[in-house]
Amino acid sequence: MLNFIKNFRNDEDGAVTVDFVVLTAAIVVLGLAVGSAVSQGATDLANDIEKDLKAQCSGGNC
Repeated sequence: MLNFIKNFRNDEDGAVTVDFVVLTAAIVVLGLAVGSAVSQGATDLANDIEKDLKAQCSGGNC
């Protein structure tokens, strides 16, 4: 039983798995944050373009 506990304590396979899961979760969160920022910027740009086009067409010159 004592050998089992020593081997279990020295086994590092689980630590590698935990590191991989934590790094993967961090990458996913970073990707979502970047996607959200880009999405908001693209929406704002599209709204600005729409306003400019409507302003140019307001005189009936479309």
